[in-house]
Amino acid sequence: MKCEHCTRKECSKKTKTDDPEDASKDLPSPAQENGEKGEFHKLADAKILLSDCLACDSCVTAEEGARVSQQNTQNFFHVLNLNKKCDTSKHKVLAASVCPQSLPYFAAKFSLSVTDASRRLCGFLKSLGVHYVFDTTIAADFSILESQKEFVRRFRQHSETEAALPMLTSACPGWVRYAERVLGDPIIPHLCTAKSPQQIMGSLVKDFFARRQNLPPDKLFHVVVAPCYDRKFEALGEDFQDVDCVLTSGEILQMMEQRDLAVKDTAMDTLFGDLEEDLWRHDGARSDGYLAHIFRHAAKELFQEDVGEVTYRTLRNRDLQEVTLERDGRVLLRFAAAYGFRNIQNVVLKLKRGKAPYHLVEVLACPGGCLNGRGQAHPEDRTLLGQMEALYAAVPVRSPESSAHVQELYREWLDGADSPRAQEALHTAHQGPGQPVSGRDIKW
Repeated sequence: MKCEHCTRKECSKKTKTDDPEDASKDLPSPAQENGEKGEFHKLADAKILLSDCLACDSCVTAEEGARVSQQNTQNFFHVLNLNKKCDTSKHKVLAASVCPQSLPYFAAKFSLSVTDASRRLCGFLKSLGVHYVFDTTIAADFSILESQKEFVRRFRQHSETEAALPMLTSACPGWVRYAERVLGDPIIPHLCTAKSPQQIMGSLVKDFFARRQNLPPDKLFHVVVAPCYDRKFEALGEDFQDVDCVLTSGEILQMMEQRDLAVKDTAMDTLFGDLEEDLWRHDGARSDGYLAHIFRHAAKELFQEDVGEVTYRTLRNRDLQEVTLERDGRVLLRFAAAYGFRNIQNVVLKLKRGKAPYHLVEVLACPGGCLNGRGQAHPEDRTLLGQMEALYAAVPVRSPESSAHVQELYREWLDGADSPRAQEALHTAHQGPGQPVSGRDIKW
């Protein structure tokens, strides 16, 4: 997976190493950025997208490269073919989880609404032999709710315990991987500890759903359909073994175009055994809506302010925006959305210099947000992105708090929203070049 950018002199990323103990020695020190022009600036000058950097073989170990190569359609069809053989001991139940940002891509390609595109995709996957097809919105519900609670705790105790603000969202695997492997301290303590929707969906499928179906987890093969390649790397994490294969939207589209199958449109399944007739999204124009939902929750919890429509103010470009809550001329909350490498660079440099004016930053690696993930779009295809944004905006918005299924899962699956089980299932430790940092390490 060699990307064309790696032939440029400016792209001086670390070399591969088979020794994980020595891997951090090859990474640039964050201190470089304070003086001389280090790697962080060189990458920005070369206009390399963060997702491009993470997808090339110069920033992964040989072992990771071998493992991520297995995240492909060949592996997927291998499992499907095993299910057709007489040896039932090798049969597996296949479950596919579809990211909501992938559906507008299929809708645009097939000139359908997002709901109709989900039914077409579900019918296609089941025609191949997939048994269950889920929407991952419920996993994003959990991720957003846990991020909301964590932000409020950090804000309230910031002055007492110096918990890290601004809080940086942790749903984007490209951004989190870069923060952990390259930036390290002092950035990692700012990362929210809530797991990403993919990580939570893995636990829901391999734990909750498997037990509900009386299936051993190793008899379930879990596939995720995602808009970006970085989800493949996320599935390799040592702590996240509940996703067996990640396929991009583009890979699925190629399969649909190459296979002449009679497809019956079918509604998606739910983890509770019924069919999902209605699709919902979160209040984010191009993402899962962390900024908007956390902003409303924090305004209410911290300042008793009910915020209706969230008003964004564009700064240098449409991928760098700001939202503020003011009272009597005083700013109570200041949030930002930073999408794409150059905007991330600006936020990180301000943070390191102690000049970041924000309480929270929603960070996404891809310019244009998750809809513009490299697994389904290209930077120059602005027409396709515009179509996807319009289709996604037409999907009804639902707040995570309004989901009865989420509340039921908190009770039945996690033994309560604030239980140790919920902490373990919904939060993670961010591993940097030094020691790991987890939610328990931040002194709330």
